[in-house]
Amino acid sequence: MGLEKFNPFKKDRQNFPGVVIPLAGAPAPAHSPNITEKDDKETKSLDLASSSENGAVGSQIGSTLTLEALRAEIESDVATATHDSAYDRKAKVINRALQDIGMGRYQWQLFFLCGFGWTADNLWLQGVALTLTPISYEFGLSSTWVRFTTCALFLGLCIGASFWGIASDIVGRRLAFNTTLFLAGAFGLAAGGGPTWIGTCALFACLGLGVGGNLPVDGALFLEFLPFVSGNMLTMLSVWWPVGQLIGSLLAWAYIPNYSCAGYEGCTKEKNMGWRYLVLTLGAITFVMFILRFFFFHLYESPKYLLSRGRQEEAVASVHGIAYKNGTQTWLTNEILNEIGGYPEGQEDKTKLSYGQIIGRFFSKFSMERIGPLFANKRMGFNTALLWFCWATIGMGYPLFNAFLPQYLATSGGEANSNYITYRNYAITSIVGLPGSILACWTVEIKYIGRKGTMAIATLITGVLLFCFTASTNSGIQLLCSCLEAFFQNIMYGVLYAYTPETFPAPNRGTGTGISSCLNRIAGLCAPLVAIYAGSANPNSPIYASGALILASFVAMCLLPIETRE
Repeated sequence: MGLEKFNPFKKDRQNFPGVVIPLAGAPAPAHSPNITEKDDKETKSLDLASSSENGAVGSQIGSTLTLEALRAEIESDVATATHDSAYDRKAKVINRALQDIGMGRYQWQLFFLCGFGWTADNLWLQGVALTLTPISYEFGLSSTWVRFTTCALFLGLCIGASFWGIASDIVGRRLAFNTTLFLAGAFGLAAGGGPTWIGTCALFACLGLGVGGNLPVDGALFLEFLPFVSGNMLTMLSVWWPVGQLIGSLLAWAYIPNYSCAGYEGCTKEKNMGWRYLVLTLGAITFVMFILRFFFFHLYESPKYLLSRGRQEEAVASVHGIAYKNGTQTWLTNEILNEIGGYPEGQEDKTKLSYGQIIGRFFSKFSMERIGPLFANKRMGFNTALLWFCWATIGMGYPLFNAFLPQYLATSGGEANSNYITYRNYAITSIVGLPGSILACWTVEIKYIGRKGTMAIATLITGVLLFCFTASTNSGIQLLCSCLEAFFQNIMYGVLYAYTPETFPAPNRGTGTGISSCLNRIAGLCAPLVAIYAGSANPNSPIYASGALILASFVAMCLLPIETRE
């Protein structure tokens, strides 16, 4: 029985006794019947729909749910959607069923496991940054040329983010959810034995293919199982991001000062194992996260994915399984889906989406039909353009400083510091920065200041601190600046993650946030190139550029016309 429990290949159960109840006896919606008009409005605004198949937020508050009421709710939602098919109608019914099940044990477990993806993303971004100096010593590279190592990782991140976003719609969320961490862990372990610099860069690029898929796949999966009233849980996932930096910095402090060369002279692999120990440990941690996901948690396949493949009974069973895991009940049955969306006989092709339709729907998020509503009026269009500008400038400004921070700390104070001092200071920076992301979950609700004010203030302080870092030659002051910069930039990112989806209209929210993420990754790919060629002329040039880009984002934030906190 124990082996069966941890068997990831077993089929999902199809029968959950006592889970299904009549529609007329359905429990009250996840939010309270005494909800205020303002809270109800905010609840509806948290419909983090990534496409037209997400919807059905209107609840029959305080009334008994009937088939006619449910059909009217779906009809009303379909009237404002881009797509209207048997699949779309049934997907909206499933959304409503998940909303009524509410937030429970299954979603909380998934929150922690999706947090692994956020952790892995920054774990490797910062982990590679921590290896640059010892890699340059071992392979005889200049301090600027070795930054192409980071460029290789970002290339993998960009390709991975694009590939897995589409692949998860074709092969399923469950396979993508587990494969991304498997690839990152496997290639991370392999990178620890990289024989040459080119080989190491290639392995970093390959692990980036896995890591790059974590945020889009984990975020999409988490949202598909999330009740709308808990939509801000996606913002809380960003808390896991600085945890990755903290883990990497503490391990680097333990390994690199004790097992690395002090300089280029006489540096061999045997004398320079610190960065390899670090990469191997990060790979092992990533692989353990994969094992926890794969063997110790039974992930139900996304009901909407199953529905898109014509596997309606499995989709219903998946919802039943979530209700069973949460210790609650659901009214969803095959009969109700068929009554709302149509019976399979003669309509199977309409319910089941072809691979071409799946890919078409993915790319339709970036069509003018989907982008147009983001510029529906002057106010919305101005806000959209400014927000995309912020994501692009921060996407380049963040890695220009943070991806090479160990190198900057190595020469802080105008002289070369020992490995111990360098990695100790980096660990201190990571520790001080961690509470910022946690604080961001609270600051988004500050009265009078709101999202815009909090985000703009944190961004302004971040940009100013970057210039302060270069203005002083005192290593203690530079450490203070890097610590405060890490703290406020985590607030900046945390609020930006919360604010972005709230500003876009629900049917086009996936398009707006998807383009934001795309611009962020593309700009991040360009950052190492700027650091390489600008840094060769003046070591502080990349930091100046980072500060200028962050301050440009601050100006744009001040001009944002929409405040989402009411």
